Amino acid sequence: MKRFHVHLSVKNLSESIDFYSKLFGSEPTVTKGDYAKWMLNDPRINFAISDRDGTPGVNHLGVQVDSDAELVELRSQAERANIDTVAEPGAACCYAKSDKHWIEDPQGIAWETFHTLGNIPVFGQASLDSPASPAAAVRCDFKVDSVPVKAKSTCCG
Repeated sequence: MKRFHVHLSVKNLSESIDFYSKLFGSEPTVTKGDYAKWMLNDPRINFAISDRDGTPGVNHLGVQVDSDAELVELRSQAERANIDTVAEPGAACCYAKSDKHWIEDPQGIAWETFHTLGNIPVFGQASLDSPASPAAAVRCDFKVDSVPVKAKSTCCG
């Protein structure tokens, strides 16, 4: 089953956690010093916020899937529609390990489609075997052929 994903960059994490907890009527499922996530079932959404990027607003959007087969199908659907994709298997970001791919919409908004494989103890790192690197912890920066696909901070799952 699919779940819509929204990741917002916020100015003040604790103020935003308070606001969204009241809005959703529930506390975050995950809370870290720089990140919070709500896994809501009504509406079915993975809603994440972080204060790692200085610019408040939409960081990226996406679709979370429950299986590798769904991930392959959504990537195939994008490719059949001639939408360039960038694969990122085994991504370690937003305190999760995920297989994912990225696209960019006509407005330049990054979209990720991902299957979460498990939790990790850090916001992001180049690989699970190496310490967090500044590049991995700050942003995802991919190229889809000649089209840049950028999430302002690390992706999440």
